[in-house]
Amino acid sequence: MTLSVQRRTSLKRAARPARRAGSVLATHRWGLTPWLFLLPGLTVIVLMVLVPFANTLGLSFTDSTLLRQGEFVGWDNFRRMFADERFTTALLNSTLYTVCVVPCMVVLPLVLATLVSSAGRLTGFFRTTMYLPVVMSPVVVGLIWTTTLDKRGLVNALFSTLDAVAEPVPFLTDRWLLLFSAMFVTVWTGLGYYMVIYLAALANIDQSLYDAAAMDGAGAVRSFLAVTVPGVRSTMTLIAVLSSVAAFRVFGEVYVLTGGTGGVGGGDLTMTMLIQREGTGLQARTGYAGAISLVMFVILGALLLAQLALQRKRSS
Repeated sequence: MTLSVQRRTSLKRAARPARRAGSVLATHRWGLTPWLFLLPGLTVIVLMVLVPFANTLGLSFTDSTLLRQGEFVGWDNFRRMFADERFTTALLNSTLYTVCVVPCMVVLPLVLATLVSSAGRLTGFFRTTMYLPVVMSPVVVGLIWTTTLDKRGLVNALFSTLDAVAEPVPFLTDRWLLLFSAMFVTVWTGLGYYMVIYLAALANIDQSLYDAAAMDGAGAVRSFLAVTVPGVRSTMTLIAVLSSVAAFRVFGEVYVLTGGTGGVGGGDLTMTMLIQREGTGLQARTGYAGAISLVMFVILGALLLAQLALQRKRSS
């Protein structure tokens, strides 16, 4: 009897390492399984993002063209870039574009979202109307506003009817008027998109906060400043980041309004338009275009880091 008990105990002890080995193997398999699901997405990111970025980084230090591989030239492209008047103009225009567009993108969609957040018979109609420009092609939007802002367009015809101006306003020929017209088109197009993001954020604000503000005698404006704005502060930061990147990388609106010329004498060139002009065509200087792209990447990275640091400082 004692021998049989000892044999059973020894058999159990011998079976324990096998169980542990099986559990370790199962854990190892489960640790590998998530990576197998991530593999397709990681492959796309590597092939479509990291490899082109590495190629652009390498081209920026060469004098390569579309038809010639080129040789290593060090920092020559960057020295030539900062001495290029077109680069200075493009950097100024893109920076001014960002400074003017981002505040509008942060504030105006919030106001619209607040106005259409309440349930009503026409709420769905207004939401759809505001979102309609988002689904339109940038080329179609540009053509609509090119026709509207032309010297014989609807805006100048209205001004002429009201005797507001003595001659047509040069929206599409004056450098600064054209740039601010493109900003207006960008804001008009993006209002609906950011309005939807704000609507999702407004739905998470507790209604009791508005009730408490109303009991304290706060009106609509006071409730907006004291309850709505603090409740969507994180969303405002997100929209500021998204709109900053989009504004600095603007291309379609300016390209269509200027007919691809960058304005009179190239005065309305943006960074992306300059990259497109230098990096395409038979006379393309891909090395120089890569250097401009790298500088643009550094500027956008610094802008994003500054906004995130400012948000962390406010939160702390």
